[in-house]
Amino acid sequence: MPVTSAFSDTDRHLADALKALAHPARLTIVRLLANRDECVCGEIVDDLPLAQSTVSQHLKALKEAGLVRGTVEGRSTCYCLDPEAMAAVKEAIDGLFDGLFLSAPNDNCC
Repeated sequence: MPVTSAFSDTDRHLADALKALAHPARLTIVRLLANRDECVCGEIVDDLPLAQSTVSQHLKALKEAGLVRGTVEGRSTCYCLDPEAMAAVKEAIDGLFDGLFLSAPNDNCC
């Protein structure tokens, strides 16, 4: 039995999404996409202090995690957030923190 099968689907999906988001450039890309009402093509590169190839690698990681969609339009690819995937990540994070007892200090902890 693989070790990952001991974990819930929700936790595995959340871990994958958090890995994809665990870079400042990717968080910035998510914010850029969230602030626009349409798919974004080359403007992402214009808004970041990164090379086009680096931005493409970050977009690929977000796309592989299912957080971003991309459609080919001519010679460029346009990107937007996947609203269902982002809502699922938010719900999973909310559920994680709702399950923690953050308001009660643990005096028994080292």
